[in-house]
Amino acid sequence: MALEIAKIEAILRGIAILLLVSTACLVGLDSQTKFVMVYEKEVTYKDLNALVVLVRVDAAAAAYNLLQLCRCSVSAWSQGNFKGSYRYLTWACCVLDQLAAYTTFAAHSAALEHSVLVLTGAKVFQWTKWCNRFTRFCFQIGGALTCGCIASVLMAMISFISAFNLFRLYSPKHFLRLKGT
Repeated sequence: MALEIAKIEAILRGIAILLLVSTACLVGLDSQTKFVMVYEKEVTYKDLNALVVLVRVDAAAAAYNLLQLCRCSVSAWSQGNFKGSYRYLTWACCVLDQLAAYTTFAAHSAALEHSVLVLTGAKVFQWTKWCNRFTRFCFQIGGALTCGCIASVLMAMISFISAFNLFRLYSPKHFLRLKGT
């Protein structure tokens, strides 16, 4: 059963890496130039602070998942011969997986909220709509946010697996006592 869980975790991490890198690339490389009134206006992800944060968070989360994928392959290759520090490593992985999941979810939520304001505008703040002028930019950001939301769900699933791997080490009958002690 542990080998099956490790395979599922590796597959989820691989898909999450692809989606996070796709999101970062789609947002980071997106720009559109249009002639507006009497001048040319170029819109990039740097015009929206939430998108700048999104690119950085997604790149960091993809790098973290790549490191964790390497850890999964090393532990599968060694067939679990890390008996002494395994509990501490499992605790660290669980905490870091939850941190990565919460951070990516927060970054994607903020980017989605900012993008909705760009899509609809806000007359109270005199913010104009962008998507009626820069449609390709908005469609590409929308696709990136879709990939990012799926990646956030996958990161939550990875976090659940990590928590399961941690808490199966403990006895169900004694509070915070390891099995076999």
